[in-house]
Amino acid sequence: MLTQKIKMITSIRLYSKIGARKPRKLPPVRMKKQKKNHDQPMPIFEYSTSLPTDRRVYVWGLANHGALGTLGRTRALKEGVNFIAKPSRLYFAEHYPVTDIACGYGFTLFGVKSNDQNIVYGNGINTDSQLGFVPDDFKLKKIARTGQVPVARPIPLPLKEDSSKVLGLAAGRAHSLILTTEGVFTLGNNAYGQCGRSIIDDENYHQSHVIFHIPEIQGQRIAAVTAGQDHSIFLTEQGQVYACGWGADGQTGQGHYENQWQPGLVKGELADEKIIKVAGTSDCVLALSESGKVFGWGNSEYGQLPVQDDNLQVNAAIELSDCAEFGRIIDIAAGGSSCMVLSETGDVYVWGYGILGFGPQITKIQIPTLVPNTLFGRNPYQPDIKVEKIYCGINYMCAVTNQGDLYTWGHNAYGYLGLGNCKDQFFPLKVAIGALVDKVACGVDHTVALCRPFI
Repeated sequence: MLTQKIKMITSIRLYSKIGARKPRKLPPVRMKKQKKNHDQPMPIFEYSTSLPTDRRVYVWGLANHGALGTLGRTRALKEGVNFIAKPSRLYFAEHYPVTDIACGYGFTLFGVKSNDQNIVYGNGINTDSQLGFVPDDFKLKKIARTGQVPVARPIPLPLKEDSSKVLGLAAGRAHSLILTTEGVFTLGNNAYGQCGRSIIDDENYHQSHVIFHIPEIQGQRIAAVTAGQDHSIFLTEQGQVYACGWGADGQTGQGHYENQWQPGLVKGELADEKIIKVAGTSDCVLALSESGKVFGWGNSEYGQLPVQDDNLQVNAAIELSDCAEFGRIIDIAAGGSSCMVLSETGDVYVWGYGILGFGPQITKIQIPTLVPNTLFGRNPYQPDIKVEKIYCGINYMCAVTNQGDLYTWGHNAYGYLGLGNCKDQFFPLKVAIGALVDKVACGVDHTVALCRPFI
């Protein structure tokens, strides 16, 4: 009895010291006994579902021009900077099922799966109506005046069918190419004929309603589009390449250096080849044939193309025979001063000028050179890792592995490598993205990645 009293007094003092109430003894909970039913199926719990919007978009780089969307600009202002150096998830893709992306010079295009005619959205710089006409109403007056669209808004296209889909996107310095099931729609600056329509002297592109439609070229359906700085390239289903726009560096491949508004067939050594891909973000163009051969034309001031007689501009396609030594080539990429090819064994070869991935001492290589596979994660414990896709910005490079990992290297002025800083990166380095990367779009100072979740 004495022991029980001591325990009770100690318990009361303890609770009084900590300001808590002594716990009250609760009546026992009586569970109703249920009859077992062995025929009743066990519940199934689904921890993940595949939704139409189950795609993720990450953005990083310069935020001032609005190409990263409202979230990117808000986050940059909150941190007191004008850029985002780490991948930032864009929740626009949570509400709209994004199927394709493209980066221009300070603006971004999104192709979405939709039941109506709003199948393309865009945000960023819109000084030349490369994102379409923005109504000058009260809410958007500031946007119209500054020439920026900070939040993704639909680009109205003159579509005939509600079932039309986006098949490809491309963006140049101030013009956009939108490939749909109804053909190609071009909009934005057409000073050099890059939109595939006749040039109008002193045309005012600000707040322009003009959207040009190219249903086909020479009776052939268009399969893919590529945009350089001020020129456009159209790849047909038959594997032929047509180009128009600025031609001073031979980037239209027409055998001359004149500007041309009407898409013309690219000439040169690819004439008898079926081309499956064309790449180029500036004024140098690469083309890949079905047989794995690589061709190039355009600017070669930095040793991108095997020129002769000190001719630094190539106005017709020539074969890059050095690439034939690496086996079958499955992907290509071309930047402002460097180029890249990918072999079917997952080997990446780089050449040109700039930060090429071989350290700070090597800035110029004229012969395609292998980037060590160990830099992309391949090692004796993971021998099956290999690069599957490659991309080039104006002055940086990207590679995506079969594991969905993204590696970047090159110049990094505004953090567009996504590595968390603004320091130049001299070797490929893995980007921390919480998803599997499917596609990368490289701009001048910002980057966008289209991804899938791990589960």
